[in-house]
Amino acid sequence: MATVQTVTDPIDTSEMGFTLIHEHLRLRSDAVVMQWPYLYDEKREMERALGQVRAARERGVKTIVEPTVMGLGRDIRFMQEVGRLTGMQIIPATGLYTYNDVPFYFHHRSVDHMADLFTHDIEEGIQGTSIRAAFLKCATDEPGITPGVEQVLRAVARAHRRTGVPIMTHSHPRSGVGLKQQDILEAEGVDLSRVLIGHSGDTDDIDYLTQLVERGSFIGMDRYGLEETAGYLSTEKRNATILEMCRRGYVEKMMLSQDTCCTIDWFEPEVVAALAPKWNMTYITDEVIPALKAGGITDAQIHTMTVDNPRRYFERQGAY
Repeated sequence: MATVQTVTDPIDTSEMGFTLIHEHLRLRSDAVVMQWPYLYDEKREMERALGQVRAARERGVKTIVEPTVMGLGRDIRFMQEVGRLTGMQIIPATGLYTYNDVPFYFHHRSVDHMADLFTHDIEEGIQGTSIRAAFLKCATDEPGITPGVEQVLRAVARAHRRTGVPIMTHSHPRSGVGLKQQDILEAEGVDLSRVLIGHSGDTDDIDYLTQLVERGSFIGMDRYGLEETAGYLSTEKRNATILEMCRRGYVEKMMLSQDTCCTIDWFEPEVVAALAPKWNMTYITDEVIPALKAGGITDAQIHTMTVDNPRRYFERQGAY
């Protein structure tokens, strides 16, 4: 087996167990928290994260893959403390999250320079610590492949080629951008079997999903709890999509999660609670898995999506 870095210690991939592939301990606006820190309650945010993570651990979750990077308020020491206090294995990322532009710092610097920074996080450590990033994160949303987004995609690809850690994307399936992400990554020489196209479960377009997996990538069925009230697909439609993809033989390409944000400053807390009342780290274990099994998914298929696939995703290592 291979070794993967967590926020506390490196672990053997055989120790990952039941893994949620896409969860956030908190999301904060980098610039706002730097300028007006009084808006944020560090103690309360820690309590929320600890509560969610402990609840997931009680239900058998052993590992959380945490894709919070620059643009989402990454704080590696916060993640480390949550891991230390809960015993959860939390896998951190590097990368840059934007739908449009990149920070001014990068406007007149090269793609390779950005890749250097991501590589530093992977080989040396994040934010002055010795905690090394174990995967790369990038994003493309409804605006599509803007110049800034393309810069990040290419930098992520180059850092991946140098280090071998896998890539996870944020995508907007209704715009078909997952395929465009694959195009750019492939043009940079990336083996698409080492890529997870995130948020693919936001669509029930089976033909689109089939195109993604036929090119080799994993797909994230990873926004359970974000439902029609928040403008997303219902759990029933998400489940039906997984059932059909399994029927077509693609169980080894899917991973499950909720994209939970224990705290997110993009909205007032009461808005989040009203729009997504089921959005938490235990929705999959409490409600989704029983519903999938009632629909015909086997225990072995659940194990494949929650244990085997995440392990295989992190086991493919080495620069090339």
